[in-house]
Amino acid sequence: MIVRQGYRFLIHNFKLKVIMKKIILLALLVLLPLSVNADSKLDQILSSGELKVGTTGDWDPMTMKDPATNKYKGFDIDVMNELAKDMGVKVTFVPTEWKTIVSGITSGRYDISTSVTKTAKRAEVAGFTTTYYKYGTVPLVLKKNLDKFSTWDSLNNSNVTIATTLGTSQEQKAKEFFPKSTLKSVEAPARDFQEVLAGRADGNITSSTEANKLVITYPQLAIVPDGEKNPAFLAMMVPKKDTVWNDYVSNWIEKKKNSGFFEKLLSKYNLKSL
Repeated sequence: MIVRQGYRFLIHNFKLKVIMKKIILLALLVLLPLSVNADSKLDQILSSGELKVGTTGDWDPMTMKDPATNKYKGFDIDVMNELAKDMGVKVTFVPTEWKTIVSGITSGRYDISTSVTKTAKRAEVAGFTTTYYKYGTVPLVLKKNLDKFSTWDSLNNSNVTIATTLGTSQEQKAKEFFPKSTLKSVEAPARDFQEVLAGRADGNITSSTEANKLVITYPQLAIVPDGEKNPAFLAMMVPKKDTVWNDYVSNWIEKKKNSGFFEKLLSKYNLKSL
């Protein structure tokens, strides 16, 4: 009798322990999404009422800073203003440079960046939202030198100097396209095309988007008429492991694509995505 009661006691305790473990596991599963969301930028932004956006302010027509007013304008600026409006928060643009735009994301200096080119190197430490713009890469030279530099190959020469802006995706592309040339990197706020204008470099490469604007602003510049290369994709950068925030922004982008928002912006800035 005593043995039977002891056996029942052990069985009862065992069942209680199993039930308690299940309760604890269930509680953890219920709380897990809450803890994930609490750690997400999305929750922090909605709680603070502020969206912090890192931007260089030197990439026409995507992001440009007006020195007279210190205010930003451009395609990406309109995108970020729209995102903040739909979230019901204010937007704060945080100045950054191309060489530090990635570290601004990894250090938490801002929640998101204006568009950058998707590259494998950046993807090692930062997350990318879905793409909303695609462009090609073209070389720029002085118009008076077009006879000498009429093709990509003509710029790949040991006697040629190619200017690049430190930290940009074009810096890496220049190494691939012009292995024989001398590469000259300049640091923001200086820009590579300014070296071409000043005669300190024979050419530079940039997005077809910026190139089309630059040749209007600076008529002495010309696009090498050899065609675009290296189609690239633009997206916003977010913290790499914050899938909640990334999914939110990516879904927002898709909804805005379907609503015609991006199509209207392209028309406003006279742009055409590849």
